[in-house]
Amino acid sequence: MNMTFNLSIGLSLVLLFQGPCQSTSNQQAGASEEKQQVVRPIKTGADRTEAYLSYLKGKKVGVVVNQTSIIGNTPLVDSLVSLGVDIKLIFGPEHGFRGTASNGDKVSDSVDPKTGIPAISLYGKLKKPTKEQMASIDLMVFDIQDVGVRFYTYINTLGHVMEACAENNKELLLLDRPNPNGFLVDGPILEDHLHSGIGMYKIPIGHGLTMGEFAQMINGEGMLPQKMKCALKIIKVEHYTHDSAYTLPVLPSPNLNTQQSVMLYPHLCLFEGTIISQGRGTYMPFSVLGAPLLKGKYSFSFEPKSIKGMSESPLHMNETCYGIDLRKYDVEQIRKSGQLNIAWLIELYKAYPQKNKFFDKTQSRQMGDFDKLAGTENLREQIIAGKSESEIRQSWEPGLQAFKQLRKKYLLYP
Repeated sequence: MNMTFNLSIGLSLVLLFQGPCQSTSNQQAGASEEKQQVVRPIKTGADRTEAYLSYLKGKKVGVVVNQTSIIGNTPLVDSLVSLGVDIKLIFGPEHGFRGTASNGDKVSDSVDPKTGIPAISLYGKLKKPTKEQMASIDLMVFDIQDVGVRFYTYINTLGHVMEACAENNKELLLLDRPNPNGFLVDGPILEDHLHSGIGMYKIPIGHGLTMGEFAQMINGEGMLPQKMKCALKIIKVEHYTHDSAYTLPVLPSPNLNTQQSVMLYPHLCLFEGTIISQGRGTYMPFSVLGAPLLKGKYSFSFEPKSIKGMSESPLHMNETCYGIDLRKYDVEQIRKSGQLNIAWLIELYKAYPQKNKFFDKTQSRQMGDFDKLAGTENLREQIIAGKSESEIRQSWEPGLQAFKQLRKKYLLYP
């Protein structure tokens, strides 16, 4: 009787301890598998040469590229030429084919010294390839890293190139890349009367799309003139989601010179329409904010200088600016919120002693047009009126919700 009782207790104890151990083991295995899935390296469209190289062989090819267009660590043009692709023309966007021109500088046509291929600027006299240029190619390849913001001009270049392809019955092969701000879908929708070179499309400030997804939206929503459609083939990114943390292997423009600036750019570029410097003329652009008249209100300071290839005539040049240092700001806070940060804008407007000059673009030729950057006059008027952050955000909601529904139709990634 006692033996049976003891065996029963022993067996129960064995089962009791085996159960949780097996469960923990299974959980650990599951967690390990999940971790393996999370850490799988992102593979860009350009890196997936097996998916498109044979498609390019035997064709006369044009490429729209800049310094971010790489296969591995090698410029895409150099790689494709070495692999036997017949590249006839190179087209470069703002900042040029090699990415060395300053913000807003017109870029001249040239010949690429390494390959001898003509390099044509799409940020000078031309906005899109000409009929004659398109006649010399069979296919156009587009491979440029974007940062997911309406006023970053590479999406404009994409639209112009799609228009040229549609007009000339040429296919566009788009090698997709991750959007480092792919989680950010926020901000006011561009209003029609504020259409400009820093706002071509009726989208929010942060659109949360890759270039491939954006190209699909341009086609699907009839955004080209006369609602033309471009023949489009997209080489997708592997192992990417819109929530993926993605560090750019090559920085996209001279003033987005750190990963921190890439992540802060959607939130700080609005300051280009104000009297507040965003750090142009320093080696920490889009990581700091300040102005001379904020002396005494902030202890942090910096002094913009003329820097060739970055900012040669920056706002407040050779003046000490006082303000906010965001170089160590935890950008994961933005990722978690998924929202455009307008708190800094409200704070600095309140702190600035000459409020009538805060948005006055006549104060300096370096200042942009705030309303065109914002895509609406409402944001400026709301800040002047002292509206709260929540009140401002609420005014965006109808347009933003409509865009989020529309956006779903064109997503290539979860």
